[in-house]
Amino acid sequence: MNPQLPPGYELSTEPARLDHERLHRWLSEDSYWASGRSRERQERAVAGSLNFGLYATGSGRQAAYARVVTDHATFAWLCDVYVDPADRGRGLGTALVEAVAADLTARGLPRIVLATRDAHGVYEKAGFRPLPVPGEWMARPLAAPDTPGR
Repeated sequence: MNPQLPPGYELSTEPARLDHERLHRWLSEDSYWASGRSRERQERAVAGSLNFGLYATGSGRQAAYARVVTDHATFAWLCDVYVDPADRGRGLGTALVEAVAADLTARGLPRIVLATRDAHGVYEKAGFRPLPVPGEWMARPLAAPDTPGR
C-alpha cells in the first residue's frame, strides 16, 4: 500500500492477520484512551472498522495497529493507533499514519479526523493539522468520562 514503510515491515488490511489478543492487551492495558476496554467491546470495534496492521516481514509478528471508522465515502476517523513498545523509535508510528492516510485518500475519502492527547508531532508529520474552525465541531458523550473502555 505504501512503499515508504521502514525496511523489515509490511502493511496489511487483511482481517485474518490481526493479532486480537495482542491488540486487546495493547489498548486495554497500555493506552490512555482505551484503558479497561473489554475484549468484547474491542472485538465489536474491530469488526465494524477498517483495520491496518503493521507486521515484521520475517516473523509476521504484529508491530503496530490503526483502526479507521468510516462510511467509505465522505468521512474517516483514525483511532486506536498503537506501536508496540519493542518497535518504537523506528518511525513506525509516522509510517503507519502516512500509509493509512494514503490508503484513505486513494479510496476517495475527502476528510480524516483524529483526536490525540500527546502525539501531535507524529500526526503533523503525516499532514494532519488542528481543525480550522474547532467551534463547528461538537460531541455528545453517551457514557460518563470515567467509564472504562470508552
